[in-house]
Amino acid sequence: MKKTVVAEALVGVFVVLGILALVFLAYKVSSVNQVGRQGSYTLYAEFNSVSGLKVGSPVMLSGVKVGQVATIEVSPSNYKARVEMLIDSRYDQLPFDTSVSVLTQGLLGEKYLGLDIGADDEYLVDGDQFDFTKSAIVLERLLDQFFLRSSQGQ
Repeated sequence: MKKTVVAEALVGVFVVLGILALVFLAYKVSSVNQVGRQGSYTLYAEFNSVSGLKVGSPVMLSGVKVGQVATIEVSPSNYKARVEMLIDSRYDQLPFDTSVSVLTQGLLGEKYLGLDIGADDEYLVDGDQFDFTKSAIVLERLLDQFFLRSSQGQ
């Protein structure tokens, strides 16, 4: 009888540890550990296309995550995609002529924003907008152009 109680207690402890491990893994994989509004500042950029970019996508500088995408909207004035980014306040000396591009991790991976540092002496501050942007390359459009040119050449 006593061995059964000990075995059941050990199974219970094992199950609880397994559940805690799954919760920890889900926390690490998800975007819960996002850059928050505390300790960050906001920058904006407008693109012709942000195809595949999502809220929560990382903003990278030299392969290091320095922020994340907060919102994506269509600007009513020019119908471009307007992206709001939260940048960690540790990276508060981004030159004013820094450019931002929509990039892809690997061949068919997730989209993210990549920053290319400029050389200006003035720095971007909270609420500024990037002047230099490069939109996402839409694979379908690229293939259409390729096949259109190859059919015209025959």
